[in-house]
Amino acid sequence: MLTYILRRLGYMLFIWICISMIGFLIIELPPGSYVDIEISRLRQMGGDLTEDQIKALEIEFGVNEPFVVKYVKWISNFVQGDFSYSFQYRLPVKDLIWARIGYTALITIMAMLLNWIVAIVIGVYSATHKLNLPDYLITIFQFIGLSVPPFLLALVLMVIAQQVFGLNVGGLFSLEYRDAPWDIGKIWDLVKHIWLPIVVIAAHGTAWLSRVMRSNLLDVLNLQYVQTARAKGVSENVVIWKHATRNAMHPLVMVLGTSLPGLISGETITAIVLNMPTIGPLYFDALLNKDMYLAATLLMFMAILLLFGNLLADILLAWLDPRIRYD
Repeated sequence: MLTYILRRLGYMLFIWICISMIGFLIIELPPGSYVDIEISRLRQMGGDLTEDQIKALEIEFGVNEPFVVKYVKWISNFVQGDFSYSFQYRLPVKDLIWARIGYTALITIMAMLLNWIVAIVIGVYSATHKLNLPDYLITIFQFIGLSVPPFLLALVLMVIAQQVFGLNVGGLFSLEYRDAPWDIGKIWDLVKHIWLPIVVIAAHGTAWLSRVMRSNLLDVLNLQYVQTARAKGVSENVVIWKHATRNAMHPLVMVLGTSLPGLISGETITAIVLNMPTIGPLYFDALLNKDMYLAATLLMFMAILLLFGNLLADILLAWLDPRIRYD
């Protein structure tokens, strides 16, 4: 296993370098630069820039430097912990990321835990009570969860919360707590706001994972080792939860590996609708405004999480199923 992990780490480093070059190139491909966007914005506001001012901005942001020069300068600083400078916000990229990563990680991790717990419980119940009325009702809600876009669900829940229950939703804090120091009141205000994005982000994934769990568990329950356990007199709960469910979780573990980049991106459209100060809208704005160093840095973090997530999924699969060995 140790040899396998070391070999995978070597592959991951090579893949990460390839992703960094391709991602940086794709971000650079659209015509224009941040300077062009800034000039267009100023002209729409009634202002303008002289040729000397435009040249000064191009030199300051290095938009006319060759691709190789910009990439080497950025990647060499990246590995040293310097993620360069955001054109749009006029701030170091690392300051922008650290200011939002905590809220993003909190929402995504809570949504992921809710997603997994509910999906496993519902999937097991649905598989063990198939073709009964509860199974039909669960299936209906699963298809609704798969069909309704997260941003639409966010809008519907916002209206229900405000109009029916009189709750203040949208954002992560009320106006009086946004810039206030942390105390019990601010934490409670965060709790009152954060439930909505967690439910919205978890809803779609829960519907899909519970369907996968149900389908896979139905296949596992028909395998010979399950029938043998029942024939030996093992209680049904032990058969279901200890023997069958453990092997039925393989697809869920593989999805976990690809879910980790959500710690950076999150549900971007949902975050925009709910006005949340998370990484998703920051990444979207960076791509929209060609803030290449900010966009490329966030892309690199998502690539790292994806690669380590896949490695973690492989290790968890070996732990769940002793038949799997990596030599």
